[in-house]
Amino acid sequence: MNRRGAGVGFCLIAALLFLSRYITAAIYISNMLGSWGPDIFVKGLAYVGGSLTTLSVISLIAGIIYLLFAEIKKES
Repeated sequence: MNRRGAGVGFCLIAALLFLSRYITAAIYISNMLGSWGPDIFVKGLAYVGGSLTTLSVISLIAGIIYLLFAEIKKES
């Protein structure tokens, strides 16, 4: 696999990790009884935590670095 493919793969992983945080919070609050609203969703996001966001940012940075190195290597 070349660097461009690895960069795109890392960017895809970053998007999946970012989306999985919100999907997990939505699944968590779907089991709650009562009214739904933004404040309950924020509590659901707090329950999930920030580790998925951190991992998605790290993966996105790695993907961008791979894509940049692929373009620099192509010009050389």
